[in-house]
Amino acid sequence: MEYVLLMLTAAGDALIIMSDPMRLMFLFGGVIIGLILGVIPGLGGLVGMALLLPFTFDMDKFAAFAFLLGMGSVTTTSDTIPAVLFGVPGTTGSAATILDGHPMARKGEAGRAFGAAYTASMIGGLFGALLLAVSIPILRPVMLYLGSPELLSFSVFGLSMVAVLSGSSPMRGVAAACVGLLVAMVGSDPQTGTLRWTLDSLYLWDGLPIVPVTIGLFALPELADMAIIRTSIASDSDDVEIDTRSGQWQGVRDTFTHWWLVIRVAWLGAALGAIPGLGAAIVDWVAYGHAARTEPGASETFGKGDVRGVLASEGANNAKEGGALVPTIAFGVPGSASMAILLGAFLIHGLIPGPDMLTKHLDVTYSMVWSVAIANILGAGICFAFSNQFAKIALLRYTIIMPLILAVVFIGAFQGSRQWGDIYTLLVFGTVGWTMKRLQWPRPPVILGFVLGDIVERYLFISVERYGTEWLFPTSIESIRYVVIFMFLLSGYGLSRPLIKEWRLAGGAAKILKEFGAKPKIDMQTGFYILAIALFSWAMAEANTWNHDARIVPNIVGYFGLAVMSVSMINHTFRTPGLYDEVGPEGRVRESLHLDLTVRGPKMAPKLLAFRAGTFMLWLLFFLFSSAMIGILATVFVFVVLYMKLEGNEPWKLTLYCAFGLFSFAAGLFDELLALPWPQAFLGDFYVLAREWGNTQYYVWFP
Repeated sequence: MEYVLLMLTAAGDALIIMSDPMRLMFLFGGVIIGLILGVIPGLGGLVGMALLLPFTFDMDKFAAFAFLLGMGSVTTTSDTIPAVLFGVPGTTGSAATILDGHPMARKGEAGRAFGAAYTASMIGGLFGALLLAVSIPILRPVMLYLGSPELLSFSVFGLSMVAVLSGSSPMRGVAAACVGLLVAMVGSDPQTGTLRWTLDSLYLWDGLPIVPVTIGLFALPELADMAIIRTSIASDSDDVEIDTRSGQWQGVRDTFTHWWLVIRVAWLGAALGAIPGLGAAIVDWVAYGHAARTEPGASETFGKGDVRGVLASEGANNAKEGGALVPTIAFGVPGSASMAILLGAFLIHGLIPGPDMLTKHLDVTYSMVWSVAIANILGAGICFAFSNQFAKIALLRYTIIMPLILAVVFIGAFQGSRQWGDIYTLLVFGTVGWTMKRLQWPRPPVILGFVLGDIVERYLFISVERYGTEWLFPTSIESIRYVVIFMFLLSGYGLSRPLIKEWRLAGGAAKILKEFGAKPKIDMQTGFYILAIALFSWAMAEANTWNHDARIVPNIVGYFGLAVMSVSMINHTFRTPGLYDEVGPEGRVRESLHLDLTVRGPKMAPKLLAFRAGTFMLWLLFFLFSSAMIGILATVFVFVVLYMKLEGNEPWKLTLYCAFGLFSFAAGLFDELLALPWPQAFLGDFYVLAREWGNTQYYVWFP
């Protein structure tokens, strides 16, 4: 009881400290910066922490943490805007929001999606702050109990979500997850230093960055569809009008209607955020998979504009920030990459994470709790205030939206490692993502596998090196790791359940064998299978030349993926027509596994579709070529002008406004404020050369 009173007193003192107008001003400033960074693809809490940390040297410790946490707590609130409107993840934490948020925008329900997302984000953020407030002294022994086998089991549980995220195609989902796992292993093996699938490219030595991979898989396919059908974002029906007044309040009501779902995913997000090493990128996927597995009717509506999918993702990704602070404060172990930078603020202000933060500096700890809570309320309030204006963007002509978003996508992808390889990665995975979308292959499992691949391999290596096989096959009662056993059983159940369901619906082995036809079905889907199997085979042939330790996990994943891919191809190629893909009102829905030439929007001839898709690819290549010649910043201006005039013949006044506005914004933020090192251009970056010439003249005339 005495300890509880001590905590309540410290919380009250911290609230009084945070009520200082100057500290609230810094908190508000951090929130504004965080909202801006969240909207821009490729940026987020990590960039914001690195950007703002130097400005905290002269602040007192309470203001400094309010400033930094105010920024970091809301980037996953505003990243909903590009995810819903454009299908572009503002940060990796909003990738799952795209699955239902973007279809809602296309149906004219962007305001509703925003209302649901902002409310769920606020509730999730408050739950994260609550977890931080009550759990640090409680979770300390629990966190110390978790070892690498337990962390591995949590990662495997995250991978078990692939079957749920694959909709009615669990076999293809498992194969896609294996692709993501193998892609995650590209680069130098951290244990042996072996170079794996680097293709003699220095860029691949450190592996592929997640930003261009994510944007390529999810953003470019949506933008390609917009360019092909040549309409606004909200184009699923004629005369769409976005309800910007009542839509967001409908989203608020949805949040409280499904309050139990929001609370579940908030606690799930906070708990996962408290586990060091899992990372923010998997929290929304795990939460989304949980909702898809537990909500009634989710298998029929998720991925098609179900507001519950938005609630699941957004309720979890804001909660993780409070959870990530738990190990950071209690043990000095950063719960995420941005928390690693936050540790620098501890050192700047003479604080040492650990027991002192729970005794001597309890007021600072609870000031962080209040900062996270107040920031989430402020962030949601600001987004609500402007959500009407954001929703109206979905009705703008594609010739206005397309060049602006494409330019931001290219710049955002360049944040991966700030090399030309980021742009190539964007285009490659954009092509793969568009093809997967047309062929009805699930894309979320690729990202989930990519995010978890490095984590699984690292914890598996540590577990084997430290414990041998005893952590998996105990030799005594004392050596049993109950958390590992429970999580593996749960993972096995989650992965096998959709496969077993599909097997039962097929009528078992006897009926499946009867339905195989003598004449194989050769189509675009078959060609994609053959290409994928060939790539898997090449990858395994390369892996067999590596050091034994470097190829253990790639071989396990690769051969398993090759087997799954082969079975899936045989299932598609040799079954007779009429096999179901998912259960429908009449008992079965006919499979349609061919190149989808009827994308959303008005139907068009295949030749016209191919022409428009080719035109879109030429615009992407032009941006790449122009960037290589005159620099990315100069290309931003040229690209916007040419696209708006040639594609839509927009008025010169509007065209120049858009071009100058985007150029000024990009130059001010990325070049002046962030001092981003742009890639070398063949003819020199025109903007950089002009700026340097201007600075030279300034110093000549005014020494």
